Order: sequence, then C-alpha cells, then structure tokens
Amino acid sequence: MVQLSTSVCLLGGLLGLFLPASVQMAPTPDRMCPPLQTLNDSLSHRRRYMKHNFPINYTIRIHHNEVFKLSNISRMRLQVEGLDELVLQRLWFQVNQGVLKKIIRVMPERHPSRPYTAELERRFRDAEGVFVQSHPAEVFQQELPETIQDTWDDLTEEPDRVPESRWRFASPKSLLDNFCHTMHCLFSECFASTEAQQDYCSVSHWRKGRKKDLQPES
Repeated sequence: MVQLSTSVCLLGGLLGLFLPASVQMAPTPDRMCPPLQTLNDSLSHRRRYMKHNFPINYTIRIHHNEVFKLSNISRMRLQVEGLDELVLQRLWFQVNQGVLKKIIRVMPERHPSRPYTAELERRFRDAEGVFVQSHPAEVFQQELPETIQDTWDDLTEEPDRVPESRWRFASPKSLLDNFCHTMHCLFSECFASTEAQQDYCSVSHWRKGRKKDLQPES
C-alpha cells in the first residue's frame, strides 16, 4: 500500500484529496477504530471542559462551514448522487482541524481546559494520520465533486479574505457536540452498539438517547 508523506498527514491534505462521488469505497478500515475510540473517550468529557470552564453564553468566531452538523452530511448526500463516504470523512477531518485550532487559540496558557483541548487535538491528529495511511495515496489524488470542492476551498481560504458574512459564532461545547455526532455518523462501524443497530446519522438518535449513548462525565 502506498502511503502519503508525514508532511501531508500533518497538513491535513492538499486540495482535491478525494475520490469522485461515483466511486464506492470499502468499509472503514479496522485500524481506524482504536484512535477514533480513544478520541471518543476524550470527547465524552466535553461538557466539563467546554461548558463548565467557560462563561455562560461564551462563543468563538468560526467559519460558517465549520458549523458541521448531521444536517450538513444529509444535505451533501442528497446533492451529490452516490457520494462516497471517504469524501465526507476527509472533509470531517479538515473541518475539525480548524475547529480545534480556533478553540485553542482563544484559551490563555493557564486556562483550565487548555491541557484537555491540546490532548484532544493530539489524539485527533493521530487519528488523521492513521486515516491517511489506511488508503493508497492515489485514492487522495482524484477530483472532488463540485459541491464538496466549494466547501473545501472556503475552509482553506486565508482568514483575511473571508467575507464577514461567512463568519459565525458558536460555543465551544456545541462545536464539540457536532464533532462527536458527525464522527459517529461517518465512522459508525467503529461505534457499533451491542443493542439494536443505531442510526448515528439521525438527529433524533442523539436527542432521545443522550444519557444512554454518551459516556458519563468523570
């Protein structure tokens, strides 16, 4: 299997690192699950670190495409016929790379949530590295569907060139909620339940089963 260089892994990929929508990929590689499950362990403490340690109604400024919800995934699947999961998975990594950077950027060095967030980012990068290495390099050298390419271009645009209308404000907690929910949706095989099959891409799943499906705080 051909692998991308370490520098590409760390940079999160270059423009166009996706398969066309018509190509169907194999299920999530088994080696992806351990780092994603470790990441999920960290995310289970997000309420404590992203809500309790911030002022009430605290928000940060982010790109509108970084508000990446289950509804965004559903909409993209409708817009692009036969959209490959690899495309959405790669976009998920690109989105949340930016989200974590922006959350860390607003924290002073002594902020009580900074060590947690730095560790979360480290685990995220570990998962991204495994993701890239789990696929042949040529897989990441195909053109994106136009809709996804537009989103990717927006996310990688220089901040000072982004129009004011494209910026949004969101709480750190809500951003990590999106991070967690979309991770379960796009890598559902790594979070299989011993109970009945779960639809992690359904908003109702998270509303009805919050206490059951999210791990308790420590």
